[in-house]
Amino acid sequence: MERALLMAAVVIACQMIFLWLLSIPLRNVSIVDIGWGLGFVLVAWLAAPVIGGPPTILYSLVTIWGVRLAWHLWLRNHGKPEDYRYVAMREKQGSSFVWSSLLRVFALQGVIMWLIALPIMVAGAEAISEPCWILTGCGCALWLVGMFFEVVGDWQLARFKSNADNQGKVMDSGLWKYTRHPNYFGEFVLWWGHWFVCLGLTDPTKTWWTIISPALISFLLLKVSGVALLERSMKKRSPEYESYIKRTSEFFPRRPVQNSSTDTPSVS
Repeated sequence: MERALLMAAVVIACQMIFLWLLSIPLRNVSIVDIGWGLGFVLVAWLAAPVIGGPPTILYSLVTIWGVRLAWHLWLRNHGKPEDYRYVAMREKQGSSFVWSSLLRVFALQGVIMWLIALPIMVAGAEAISEPCWILTGCGCALWLVGMFFEVVGDWQLARFKSNADNQGKVMDSGLWKYTRHPNYFGEFVLWWGHWFVCLGLTDPTKTWWTIISPALISFLLLKVSGVALLERSMKKRSPEYESYIKRTSEFFPRRPVQNSSTDTPSVS
């Protein structure tokens, strides 16, 4: 087990240092977001063979998710300026930002990635010969639901934004009619699926503690860098958003509230 945790830490550290070095000439720290999903793929396929764990269904699920997310973020961010959060940090810290970004952005994300990757590491290190297919099946089902919400939600939003007529409007159709953050909800469900698959491939009485992974990403999505951050931003940018809030669930999907005083036409 200790060897698995150490090898994953080495892989993640190497990736983050590489991205940091690349960000310096590019003057764009946002590339760390593109590297996020790929980091978990590297843990699965570089660390796992070293620790002796054979490739499992979990590695395949993580790879599909990670590659898809990296590709989506590359398409969304390619040719665009650095994220406004990093721009503000760069302007505030001046010449010291290069070294500060190593610690405050890349190292921090590396530590978080290592914690969230726990089910991937443990599944390779503690794999058993007779998996529990009930737990594994439940995990795969959750993963499918999560991928559906994440992929479809991202696609619907990208399509909406590609229409110039929708500038300044709120996306409130498709999955966005039932939750204000279908892509984040999908990410939430998907990582709980990863955890259940890990339990199914190992002895759950010994590996249940890897619940740290889905618990942490759930907290981050709901309270830190996901929903909470975007909600604050959208309230400032769009006057329609308050009406959208009144009729649409913040996170968990449900039927929209029907209220003639707050309804506005959906934009597809």
